[in-house]
Amino acid sequence: MINILLADDHPYLRHGLIQILVDEFPGVVIGEASNVPELLEQAQKQRWDVVVLDLTMPGRSGLEGLHEVKRLCPSLPVLVLSMHPEDQFAVRVLRAGGAGYLTKESAPQELVHAIKTIMKGGRYITPTTADLLAAHLHQHGDSEQPLHNSLSDREYQVFSLIAAGRTITDISDQLSLSVKTISTYRSRILTKLNLKTNADLARYAVQHRIVE
Repeated sequence: MINILLADDHPYLRHGLIQILVDEFPGVVIGEASNVPELLEQAQKQRWDVVVLDLTMPGRSGLEGLHEVKRLCPSLPVLVLSMHPEDQFAVRVLRAGGAGYLTKESAPQELVHAIKTIMKGGRYITPTTADLLAAHLHQHGDSEQPLHNSLSDREYQVFSLIAAGRTITDISDQLSLSVKTISTYRSRILTKLNLKTNADLARYAVQHRIVE
């Protein structure tokens, strides 16, 4: 019997994933979580073979959830399935202990293949992510690192949203954090990147291929 825990705040998406998994894995047991606290509660309730985790959820981010899952259940593999392109978060996910990274645009067959690979003890790394990892390792061999590598996972998430043109209020609503908290993150980001304005952030993000 296979046990899979789905963590995503969109019920319709979880329903679609359940249909894919039930068709592919007869007898599968599927758990559901709509936020990070539910994820952590479910992760400790019973044995799971793999977690399929979204990054963008209300309150604590999926990246924070990944760190916590790996702290509480180090051997539990986590596959991230995200709306964000691989070049934005894949390397951070793998560095945090994730077993793989897929975008939500991936075909259902690729999701199934990724889960099967991970359940055999492997990591699922697409060619795009492999290239990103190679570039990341090359950068880490250099004496000078990109300034955005100093951002925390939450700061990086806020940074990518600001760079994509989202307002502080929009980001506050999406992450279920106060406007004051998001503004504080913005100030920290500007300081760490030696920038002054949102326009500077957007230019930096484009130059470093964080957003298109």
